[in-house]
Amino acid sequence: MRNTTNNSPKRRLITSALPYANGHIHVGHIAGAYLPADIYVRYLRSMGENVVWVCGSDEHGAAITLRAKKEGITPQEIVDKYHEEMQEAFKGLDISFDHYSRTSSTRHHKVAQDFFLKLLENNSFEIKTEEQYYDVEEDQFLADRYITGTCPKCGADNAYGDQCEKCGSTLSPTELINPRSTLSGSEPILKPTTLWYLPMGRHEDWLRDYIEKGVLDGNPHHNAQEWKSHVIGQCKSWIDGGLQSRAMTRDLKWGVPVPVEGAEGKVLYVWLDAPIGYISSTMEWAEKNGEDWRDWWQSPDTELLHFIGKDNIVFHCIIFPILLKEHGDYILPHQVPANEFMNLEGDKISTSRNWAVWVKEYCESQPEGSDVMRYVLASIMPEQKDSEFTWTDFRDRVNNELADVLGNFVNRVIVLTRKYYKSVVPASPNPTDLTDVDRKVLESLANAPAKIADLISRHRYREAQLEAMNLARLGNKYLTEEEPWKLMKTDPDRVATIMQISTQVVGNLGVLLEPFLPRTTAKIADAMGISEKRWADANTSIVAGGTKLGDLPILFAKIDDEFVQEQVEKLGNKSSNQNPNIMPQKDPTTFDNFTQMDLRVATITDCVPVKNADKLLQLTVDTGLDVRTVVSGIAEHFKPEEVIGRRVVLLANLEPRKIRGVESQGMVLMASTTGSGLRFITPEEGVSPGDVIS
Repeated sequence: MRNTTNNSPKRRLITSALPYANGHIHVGHIAGAYLPADIYVRYLRSMGENVVWVCGSDEHGAAITLRAKKEGITPQEIVDKYHEEMQEAFKGLDISFDHYSRTSSTRHHKVAQDFFLKLLENNSFEIKTEEQYYDVEEDQFLADRYITGTCPKCGADNAYGDQCEKCGSTLSPTELINPRSTLSGSEPILKPTTLWYLPMGRHEDWLRDYIEKGVLDGNPHHNAQEWKSHVIGQCKSWIDGGLQSRAMTRDLKWGVPVPVEGAEGKVLYVWLDAPIGYISSTMEWAEKNGEDWRDWWQSPDTELLHFIGKDNIVFHCIIFPILLKEHGDYILPHQVPANEFMNLEGDKISTSRNWAVWVKEYCESQPEGSDVMRYVLASIMPEQKDSEFTWTDFRDRVNNELADVLGNFVNRVIVLTRKYYKSVVPASPNPTDLTDVDRKVLESLANAPAKIADLISRHRYREAQLEAMNLARLGNKYLTEEEPWKLMKTDPDRVATIMQISTQVVGNLGVLLEPFLPRTTAKIADAMGISEKRWADANTSIVAGGTKLGDLPILFAKIDDEFVQEQVEKLGNKSSNQNPNIMPQKDPTTFDNFTQMDLRVATITDCVPVKNADKLLQLTVDTGLDVRTVVSGIAEHFKPEEVIGRRVVLLANLEPRKIRGVESQGMVLMASTTGSGLRFITPEEGVSPGDVIS
């Protein structure tokens, strides 16, 4: 394999996480996987690199069928609806995919099935018959997303069978405490079924070299030091914990059918199906453009990069590489620049509570607002840690940076050139006439393309945009301090030099800001007479003397407080005017269901940490009836010594379940506070262990 750390690849294949076609696109999605990729790809195109960027709608899986059931329409109608809507959202923010596909297409089904059969031929799977959760009322096996329960790691309610959205832990359905079917609400039973498993444990050694050292099959593959620390850390944590076999098929009707006789009613697991969507999307692009798709997926001269959010790290850095390597014909990712999450107005973005800034809605209400949203999101992009979007910050950045700095500078140069020279750019000055100030500006201008390029290449987009905007700040400062309007009568030659240099700054901004502000830079480049916005053209003479500048309207309108208030109130209305930090009420239950719960006063008599489980404590509780063990996910909130002697409320008749090898015989009730803390539900004085709560 080629050592890409020292040689530039012939091709770069870029992918962004396939958005799930059961909901809307919000600004958190954009900041996570799509805007950073768009910035990177636009830069590569400007550099003349051979690059292709593919994406598409992820249209299979249990969540699709759940949405269809909720809306009373078919899964196909659901994915058709959201496939179109997501494309509109991306177009509204000028996200420039080379090809956008969908996993429900006939081509994708064929590609995914052929991939599965190749793995089957290579003995990549283990075929197991084991017990899976089954909903008797609905007469069907339950996929991961059809099951909810209490997370065994953090104690959060309503964790899914594959993941807890509160703590981010990856789960299996049988780990959930008190599981429930999302279809009927009933407690599922375990029933045998046959599934194909990927034995990930056999891949630990080469994965460790690949992730931690950037070495594949004993050869340098990529520079591991360039990968983000949280990406390597999450992968290392998984590998160190021992990789477990994972089912690559599901008992489900909606999806890519398993192409094996006797596998009726089974489909490919979405995390086998979905990433193959990158391949089928590339095939479609190649067919339209007269290219061989194999050059992009099977040539060592191609670099593969995945842009994703941190919740998809394991799938793209461990599971998908295993699948590609097991197949044998494909290259593996060279870089996975995963971003962290973006919060909104002091709270986690929540699609279920409608607490989000929806891209399609924003673009419809602000048809000229693409660049300002791109700018703000790039400014706060969660590259290394979670960040936060607020409408107040949005206003301040638009007004203070885009309008007052960039827009003001460009406008002044256009207006003054029109006033003094009838919009014709003065000739380049004689180098001997330059002042030290002039030389410093020109030096900064000459160094800027390489600086910005380096930052973009290292996926530091916030800094790259800031560096480009610093040119506008420099131009503004230069023009303000040199005061050509005061010199025009006394020293017109000096004014010509000032305006010539200022014009070069504007011209360079039209190129160097293009990955971030494509619409704005198109206007600037057009006004400056720049026909192609190529990175190599960014230099101190990008606008030739004698060029007649075009007119340019005000680039950015300022935002008032009323706009901010409107947007914040809109969020509140979306959330039904509830406190966004308060969990919404669950669906109604029956009195009979409530009376089945045996709630009793109990006392914690002892407490120790659960081995190899940072979030779990093993409680010994006196129920008045007996002394029993309860495992609780409260270790992040309480030390063992802090809970001994506390009176608590215990759900005593919860079916016992083993958690990390410890049998838990009940559940201690806790209150989840608005600040993401936990508090015991404490009975008043005068009650004793064993007293029934009714």
